[in-house]
Amino acid sequence: MTEPLAFEKSRASLPGPRLPAAGVPEVAPADILPAGALRSTPPRLPRLSEPELMRHYSRLGAMNYSISKNFYPLGSCTMKYNPVVNEVAASLPGFAWLHPYQPEDTVQGALELMWDLEQALCAVVGMDRMSLQPAAGAHGEWTGLRMIQAYHEDRGDERTEVLVPDSAHGTNPASAALCGFRVVEVKSAPDGRVSLPDLEGKLNERTAAIMLTNPNTVGTFEEEILEIAEMVHAVGAKLYYDGANLNALMGICRPGDMGFDVVHLNLHKTFTTPHGGGGPGAGPVGVKHELEPFLPRPTVRKENGHYRFDQERPKSIGRVRSFYGNFGMLVRALTYILAMGGDGLSQASLDAVLAANYLRSRLDGLLEFPQPPPCKHEFVASARSLPNGIKALDLAKGLLERGFYAPTIYFPLIVPEAVMVEPTETESKATLDAFTEAVAEIVRLAQSEPDRLREEPTSLPVGRLDEVAAARNPVLRWSPRAAD
Repeated sequence: MTEPLAFEKSRASLPGPRLPAAGVPEVAPADILPAGALRSTPPRLPRLSEPELMRHYSRLGAMNYSISKNFYPLGSCTMKYNPVVNEVAASLPGFAWLHPYQPEDTVQGALELMWDLEQALCAVVGMDRMSLQPAAGAHGEWTGLRMIQAYHEDRGDERTEVLVPDSAHGTNPASAALCGFRVVEVKSAPDGRVSLPDLEGKLNERTAAIMLTNPNTVGTFEEEILEIAEMVHAVGAKLYYDGANLNALMGICRPGDMGFDVVHLNLHKTFTTPHGGGGPGAGPVGVKHELEPFLPRPTVRKENGHYRFDQERPKSIGRVRSFYGNFGMLVRALTYILAMGGDGLSQASLDAVLAANYLRSRLDGLLEFPQPPPCKHEFVASARSLPNGIKALDLAKGLLERGFYAPTIYFPLIVPEAVMVEPTETESKATLDAFTEAVAEIVRLAQSEPDRLREEPTSLPVGRLDEVAAARNPVLRWSPRAAD
């Protein structure tokens, strides 16, 4: 690293950090904690001046890669621009200073926003009701499956299996297993779509649901989705929509019209709320009317122009999130929807599909493409044909060296040496052309200077890591004993 840790820069000659007053009556530590739990020595906190600390974190921040600095073509994760107006709306005092325990009469604006967002999301995906509680996509998956589980149990129907395609996001089988289901894998056909014969052979009276992404994980639209829905419903199972790839369909076609019974949405992928970093996310879940009684409580109700929380839901699976979801993300998402309008949302999807197909055509001949064109909002290439033993990992490291974040690699597993790219609708043609030239340069290096390519990146704060050792023996914190 080019920036030492704050602990390493610490100077013993400086006083310790100044802490604000606790605001509670002082009590002797021994009156609160047992003697064995009390420190015998002060904690070894860094001792730096305020300007030094400010500069330290500014330099660390400059090392981070973000969408605000450059192109971020992380396939399947839709790392697109988050409009600044979203942040302005979320920081308005009437939203930012609310407390979740305020009386309903004092938060009518917030409840109206939640109601309006629910109506808008239902309109986009073709569902009847929506819960805004889930905190992220995987949490939404689990919530949707729990509602499907409750639906079957309410009918006295014992269903123990969930079908998941072999190209699915890893959270799909994980969510199903967490709900206690047995996960059954459905194979893909050579074109990357679900194999209907394999699906038909695995659907039975034990099937609770099948989890699908459409377009699927290789960026191809499941053209036989109506037949799939008919097959699934014929055995009494439910069709679950993983909303990870809604960025290709928003305003164009609706999962509800394809026969899906449950939909989860990634507001960070499709509706421009912040993505990743361990912070608050949002994964609302929509359902058709049959599953509405099982929605998490509370939901928002509108009665005579007044908004209130509906707690009286006897068949509800219960609360799945503290309070009512990550409200700041809901403000951002509705801001985006209102700013774009219906035509704008449709145009965003059309532009995302255009950008992906343009970039795919530019990369054709440089990388291998297992699935035929066209793609939707993303595509999966393969680096297996690169010469001199150059792998997808080397391609990714080379892109980092050239100022581009690396695409998703080695996923989905059905494509060897997979390179998964999603340019999104927010990138210009000039950016996509520059990315193409970077890939072309890496391919030339693979032919002429493969050893140089294996050493990249060389100009970043961190070079080529031993990723196996890092995964098996992670060092997650600074140790004062190691420093001594």
